[in-house]
Amino acid sequence: MVDAIDRGLLQALQIDGRVAFSLVGAVLGVSDQTVARRYARLRNEAGVRVIGAVWPEAVGRQLWLVRVRCVPEAVAGLARALAKQAETSWVQIASGGAEVLCMVQAVTDTPAAESTVLSRLPRTPRVTGVSAHRVLHAFFGGTESPLTKNGPLTAEQCARLSPPAAKRVTGPVELSTEDNALLEALALDGRAGFRSLATATGWSQTTVRRRLAELRSGGVVYFDVDPALPGSWTSAGLWLTVAPGELVAAGEALAEHPQVSFAAATTGVSNLYASVQCPTGRALYEYLTGPVAALPGLLSVETAPSTRVVKGASPIVG
Repeated sequence: MVDAIDRGLLQALQIDGRVAFSLVGAVLGVSDQTVARRYARLRNEAGVRVIGAVWPEAVGRQLWLVRVRCVPEAVAGLARALAKQAETSWVQIASGGAEVLCMVQAVTDTPAAESTVLSRLPRTPRVTGVSAHRVLHAFFGGTESPLTKNGPLTAEQCARLSPPAAKRVTGPVELSTEDNALLEALALDGRAGFRSLATATGWSQTTVRRRLAELRSGGVVYFDVDPALPGSWTSAGLWLTVAPGELVAAGEALAEHPQVSFAAATTGVSNLYASVQCPTGRALYEYLTGPVAALPGLLSVETAPSTRVVKGASPIVG
């Protein structure tokens, strides 16, 4: 069971994945030992991890949503093959076991279908279709999650926990071999200590501390909590078609919905995608027939239930 202290801790980690437990304890009114103990329990029992992630545009990459349709007996193997690729995240089995959905980071101006991810997949007649949808604008996601909207902390408490604002990235950043080693270590454990990060990079702890601060303030790296909602949820991807003139209004409205963990404008037949989580199937039905149906300019909705997440935001395969 996740109580108010756990939820407050999770929200604090979403605000700043490397926040000191002493500050979290002060905000929540408990000791830092209690915070450390709660985090260890969430890691061990709920699989919660803080991960370091890189903004795609900061390193000259684009984000794509890739749908691979196949016969049901091939879906598990296909999902595992995609999950093993470094460029993928959020690999999940959807649409009743007939589709794999994942996010792919591709080099700018390279179509997702030409990326190393799909080219490495074994050619098989059991794949019945592939479609790639470039993310043009994210309305919600990245540093924000359902914890941001649904957590118990007040605005004042959130302000105490918030790190300095990052700069807006204006062009691709050149990363060194040591930078990449640092980012790979943070992708596995966003709260890894400076001694561990120094070992991974070959730098001194002082250099690691300085470089990580630069990458954060420069808008290259951010931290996320995976999973954002521990426990059992009914999850689905929504592929929405919205009148072009209402796309911004619909996307901004979606971003405010407590059920939405990611929302973005995309290319393709549909032009708006959202990942949603509801406590039950009934709650999903009520959400679809209520807030979703009321979106401005909505023309159609395709709902693709997610039955299993094979790989989340972390490179660790579940």
